[in-house]
Amino acid sequence: MAIFLYRIGRWAFRRRRLVSAVWLVALVLAGVAAATAPEGKEEDLSMPGTESQKAFDLLDERFPQSNSQGAEARLVFQAPDGQRVTARENKAAVEDTIGSLGGGDQVASTTDPYETGAVSKDGTIAYSTITYTADAVDLTEPTKSALEDAASQARDAGLTVEIGGSALDAEVEPGGTTELIGVMVAAVVLVLTLGSLAAAGLSLLTAFLGVAIAFGLVTALAVPLGLTSTVAILALMLGLAVGIDYALFITSRFRDERARGSEPEEAAGRAVGTAGSAVVFAGATVFIALAGLGVVGIPELTKIGMGGAGAVALAVLVALTLVPALFGFFGRRVLSRSVRKAARRASERPHPVPTAAGRPGLGTRWARFVLRRPVAVLMVAGLGLGAVALPTLSLELGLPGDESKPVETTQRRAYDLLSEGFGPGFNGPLTVVVDTSKSADPSAATDLVVKTVRGVDGVASVGDPVLSRNKDTAVLTAVPQTAPTNGETKDLVHTLRDEVSGIEAGTGAGILVTGTTALNIDISEAMSDALIPYLTVVIGLAVLLLLVVFRSILVPVKAALGFLLSVGAAFGVLVAVFQWGWGADLVGIEQTGPVMSLMPILIIGIVFGLAMDYEVFLFTRMREAYVHGATPGEAIVSGFRHSGRVVAAAAIIMISVFAGFIGLNSPTIQTMGVGLASAVAFDAFLVRMAIAPAVLALLGHRAWWLPRILNRVLPNVDIEGEALNRRVPAPAADPDAEVPRLPVGRYSRP
Repeated sequence: MAIFLYRIGRWAFRRRRLVSAVWLVALVLAGVAAATAPEGKEEDLSMPGTESQKAFDLLDERFPQSNSQGAEARLVFQAPDGQRVTARENKAAVEDTIGSLGGGDQVASTTDPYETGAVSKDGTIAYSTITYTADAVDLTEPTKSALEDAASQARDAGLTVEIGGSALDAEVEPGGTTELIGVMVAAVVLVLTLGSLAAAGLSLLTAFLGVAIAFGLVTALAVPLGLTSTVAILALMLGLAVGIDYALFITSRFRDERARGSEPEEAAGRAVGTAGSAVVFAGATVFIALAGLGVVGIPELTKIGMGGAGAVALAVLVALTLVPALFGFFGRRVLSRSVRKAARRASERPHPVPTAAGRPGLGTRWARFVLRRPVAVLMVAGLGLGAVALPTLSLELGLPGDESKPVETTQRRAYDLLSEGFGPGFNGPLTVVVDTSKSADPSAATDLVVKTVRGVDGVASVGDPVLSRNKDTAVLTAVPQTAPTNGETKDLVHTLRDEVSGIEAGTGAGILVTGTTALNIDISEAMSDALIPYLTVVIGLAVLLLLVVFRSILVPVKAALGFLLSVGAAFGVLVAVFQWGWGADLVGIEQTGPVMSLMPILIIGIVFGLAMDYEVFLFTRMREAYVHGATPGEAIVSGFRHSGRVVAAAAIIMISVFAGFIGLNSPTIQTMGVGLASAVAFDAFLVRMAIAPAVLALLGHRAWWLPRILNRVLPNVDIEGEALNRRVPAPAADPDAEVPRLPVGRYSRP
C-alpha cells in the first residue's frame, strides 16, 4: 500500500492542475445537484420489528385516510388571571381566531374546543387542532404567517396563545456563530502548529472542499434516500474534523521529508506513502464503524452512519490527492518561516552543516516525564477517567420532544400549558390498536379492551374507540398520568401490554400498544439492548485491526481498554450535563431529561474510528523506532518527538469543531457535540498520551511481543512505509536532532 500511495502522491504533485480541476468540477456538480434538488422532509424515527412499529404499520393499512393528512398545529389558549376561556368575550376571541384560519390555503380542517371538549376542567386553558394538507416542510410562508397572525389576534384580545405541533418545526440549519468560533480555533491551532499561514490554509481549504461536496451530495440525495438534516449536520461535523486532521498529518510528514533533504515531488510521494497509509487505515476504521451502525436496525441511524461514512471517505480521497497537488502550488510556503530562514542561511554557506538540536520539545519532555513516573501517571489518569465515568451507571435513554426545547420557543410554552391544563401525560398519549379481523365477536373484544385499559393504575383517561372503515380495527387513546419521559410512563406501557395479552387468547383479537411515547420507549430499550453487543463488536474489531498493524498482542488490548475508558467518561459527561444538569447553562440546556437514545451507539461508532486515528499516528512512530533497534523507552520518546505535537493539535482541532456545534438549537446536535468533544479530549490527551505510554513503559519489551505463529499468519500491513524505504531509500538525517538538516537546494514556486 505504501508504494501505491507513494505513486499517487507523486502523480498528484506532477498533475496538480488536473487534480485540482477535477475536484473543482466535483464541487460545482455537487453544488448544482444540491441547488436543484427538492427539499427533503424530517421523517419520524421507526424501529422495524417492535410492537409500536407493527401497530403503526397496521394503522397505515386500516386507516389510510389518516395517513393522508399533513402537518398539524395546536393553538393553545389561556385566559387571563382570574378568568376562564369559556367566558363570553374570551370564547368569542377564540372562535374568531379559529375562524380566521378555516378558509386558509393548505388548511384541511380546524377544531372548535368548545365542541370537542378540549377545555381544561378549571376552564382556564383550551386548544384547537389545525390540520394541513401538506407536510411541515411544504407549508408556504403565507400559511405559517397566517397561523402566527391568528395567534397574535388572540393575544391582542388579552389571551395567552402558544403554538404547538409540527407546523412550525424547522430543520436545524448548519452555520452559525459557534461553528465559526470552532473553525477559527482550528485555524489558530493550525498556524501555531505548522508555523505557516499557507500550510494552515491548505489544511482548511481541502477540508472545506471535501465537506462542501459531501454536504451537497447529502442535500441532493435527501429526497431519494430520505435523509434528514441530522445526517447533513453529522456529515458536516465529521467531514470538517477529519478533513483538517488528515490534511494536517500529511502536511506535517511532507515538511519532515523536505527537512530531511527530499525534493518537493519526492517529499509529496513519501508523505502520502507513509502518513497517507495511516490516513487510509484510520479513515477505514471510521468508515467501518459508522457503516456498522446499520446492524442496529433503525433506518435513521443507518442513514446517519452512512452519511458520516461518506463524508469520511471523501476526506480521505481529498487528503491523498488534492493535498499533495496543493504542495506544488504552495511551494516553500508550506514550510514554517523559521525553517525557510534556516534554509536560506544554509544555502548561503559553502558547506552547509546540520542544524543543531535545540531544547527538547514539549512532546519529548512529556514522554520522558512519563518514563520517569509511569505508575503515577497511570494511576492519576486512570482513576480520573474512572471517576468521570461513574455517572454512566445512571444513564437513561429517551427521545427528546417539545419538552426539551428552550423555554423561549412557542412549542415549549404550548407543551407546558397543555401539561398544566390537561395533565403531564396529555403530551404523550398511548394508542391501543385492537385488530378484530379474526375475532368472533369484535364488539365484545373491543369493550373488554377498553374496560381493561381503564382499570390499569397510571391511566388518567381513555377515549371512546374509533372504528376503521371496514369495522375490523378499533383504536382507543389512553392518556397516562405521568409525562412522556417519566420512568413511570415506561412501566405503564409494559403493564398495559401485559394486561391486554391475556385478552388476545380469549377473544382472537390482536392488541398492540403504540403511540409516539411507546415507540420512543421501544427504541430506547432496543438501543440499550444493542449497546453491549455493538460495543463488543467494536472492541473486537479494534483488537483485530491493531493486531495486524502493530504486530503485538498487548498494544491492541491496551488500546481497546483505553477506548472503553474514554467512551465511559464521555457517557458520564452526558449524564452529568443532560440528565443531572451540571453545567447545563454553559451549553444552553434548559431542560434536563434522558440522554437521546441514539447517542451512545453513535458516539461509540464515531469515537472508535477517531481513537484509532490517534493510536495509529502516534504509535506507528514508536513501533518504527523500536523495530529499528531503539529501546522501548527510546521508542516512546521518538513517537512523541515526531508525532506528539501533531496529534495534540489534531485533537484540539477536532474538539473545537465538535464543540462548535453545541450552540445549535437542536437537542440531538447538542448532545452529539458535547459527547464527541469530551470523548476526543479524554481519548487523545488522557488515554493515548498518558495512560498508553505509561503502560508501554511498564511493559517494556513485552509490549511488542507477538507469538511466532501469529507473526507468520498475520498479513503485513506496511503503515510505516518500510517497503517504500527499501525500494526508494530516504535521504540521511540526524535522528537525534529536534530540527533535522535542511536541503541545500531551492526551487521556485510554479
